[in-house]
Amino acid sequence: MGCEEEGSSSNCSEIAAFVLALHSTPVTKPMLYLCNNQALLKAVKRWVGEGSKATLVRASDAEILREVIKELRKRTTAGAATFLVKVKAH
Repeated sequence: MGCEEEGSSSNCSEIAAFVLALHSTPVTKPMLYLCNNQALLKAVKRWVGEGSKATLVRASDAEILREVIKELRKRTTAGAATFLVKVKAH
């Protein structure tokens, strides 16, 4: 899922797992995503909130991040809360 050699990072599989979780959770239901990857949380955080000037032009994993943004917008429009929580697992 969006993890071609060119333009992908080691974070790709973590983002893909998050996309799968988003797809499997009804858009109208609250979601709590427990994650042990700080890089994923930082990547998603850039797209949360108002007035963000972030761009996907040079972003690693832009295709898969685009899918995350699309799914989060659906959830926001539906009024469903989405929480990402860092859990120390190593």
